[in-house]
Amino acid sequence: MYDTDASALTMAMRAEPLRQEHPAESIGLFRPEPGEPIPVSRQDSRPSLGALVAHGRKPLYAQFAELLRKAIRDGRLEAGATLPAERDLAAEYGLSRMTIRKAIAELAEDGLLSRKQGAGTTVTRRIEQNFSRISSFSEEMAARGQVASSSWILRAQGIVTPAEAMQLNLSPGAPVMRFHRVRIADDAPMAIEFSTVPAYCLDDVQEVSESLYAALARTDHRPVRALQRLRAVPFTASQARLLHVDAGTPGLLIERCGFLRDGRPVEYTQSWYRGDAYDFVAELSDL
Repeated sequence: MYDTDASALTMAMRAEPLRQEHPAESIGLFRPEPGEPIPVSRQDSRPSLGALVAHGRKPLYAQFAELLRKAIRDGRLEAGATLPAERDLAAEYGLSRMTIRKAIAELAEDGLLSRKQGAGTTVTRRIEQNFSRISSFSEEMAARGQVASSSWILRAQGIVTPAEAMQLNLSPGAPVMRFHRVRIADDAPMAIEFSTVPAYCLDDVQEVSESLYAALARTDHRPVRALQRLRAVPFTASQARLLHVDAGTPGLLIERCGFLRDGRPVEYTQSWYRGDAYDFVAELSDL
């Protein structure tokens, strides 16, 4: 009698496998919809981002990409969040790793996800920059609660080049100050910035530590208006290394010429922005 009961218990334990905690929930990445209780482990087969339609019109990779896209748009996947490994997502959704990889590649191409060797896949931090007002990178980041910093490439005085002379309305041989650096927000490289100002604007190049505009304001040479031109460009190999992206990745080049109230140009800046991290916004009116 004892042997029979023990055999039945053993068979029952084998028939009911242990329930494992949901991979994505275990690292706190996916948040449930508002009003949905936070489970310790899943009690049903519903995925945390929504359901995939096995026989739907869209291929499975496109469905999974849309689930990720919606989670990013709704804020359930926050900027900077790291996705679980491909093998964990594949096991969770019953998909092949190739399908998961194709979906992630689509969102990376759209600039919503960022992939780095050895660091995994993260949700891209996007920054909106308003074209309707003049502001420095430091001021833009401070307004968003982010910490701006610089990695200096060059900070020196020299003789104006023909291109700089044309933009700044300077005579050949005029002295200028150049400030070349990588602009960083919360430890992430966002842009490469090459700025040139007439030497009469500042006493010394060391006056510019973080914000060029703050230094210019102290000598009453901060621009009050500017002309800007934006165009799409591919990053060169050297630019890509500085911004931690692949060579040929699309970027945005903005050329700015800033003017004093009396009309004198006092700033010529070329900035190469990461296309996957920036949205440029301009308000238009017919008035």
